[in-house]
Amino acid sequence: MNRVFTLPNILTIIRMALTPVFVIFLYYQRFTWALIVFVFAGVTDFFDGLLARNFDQKSELGTILDPIADKILMTTSFVALTLSSIIPKSEHLPVPFWVTAIVISRDLFIIIGAAAINIVTGFRGFQPSWPGKVSTTIQITAVFLILVAATFPSLKGFYLPTVYLIVSAFAVFSGIHYIFFVSKLMGEEEKSKINK
Repeated sequence: MNRVFTLPNILTIIRMALTPVFVIFLYYQRFTWALIVFVFAGVTDFFDGLLARNFDQKSELGTILDPIADKILMTTSFVALTLSSIIPKSEHLPVPFWVTAIVISRDLFIIIGAAAINIVTGFRGFQPSWPGKVSTTIQITAVFLILVAATFPSLKGFYLPTVYLIVSAFAVFSGIHYIFFVSKLMGEEEKSKINK
C-alpha cells in the first residue's frame, strides 16, 4: 500500500498537471483545446481507478491524491466557467454564480467538517460515499457539456439550465448524505473498539 510510482498515481499527477493547461486554454478562449484537455483529464481519471482496482495498483498515496486531483480540477473548472471575462455572455453562459457557490460550498463543508471531527474525536476513517462519487461524475459530465456549449455557440446551450439544476441538487444531496455516512462510519469504528 505504500507504493508511490504506480501507473494510477502517475495518471493522477498528470491530471493535476493538466489543470493549469486547461485554465490557460480557457483564459485565451481556445475552447476546443480546453475541451480536448478536459476530456483527456477525464480519461486519466477513469483509467487510474480502473488500473488501481483490477491490477493490484492501489496505494495510500493514490487514495489521497485521487480525490484531491478531482477537487482541484472541478473547483478550478467551475470558477473559470463562471467568469464572464473568460466565457462570452450568452443565454445560459457563463455558469451562474449560485451553481459554482453550491459546488464549492459542498466541498468546503465536507473538508472543514472532516477536519473538525478529526481534531475533536481523532477519527480518521473517512471514506468516499456513493453519492459523492456520483456527484463528481455528474460535475465532470456537466463541465464537458458546458464546454461543448461554449465551443459550439450554435447549440445555444439549450440543455444547460437542466445541467445546472442536476449538478446543484446532487451536490446538496451528497453533502447532506455524507453527514449520516460519516456518523455511521464513526459508530462502526466505536463498536469495533468495544468488541476488541
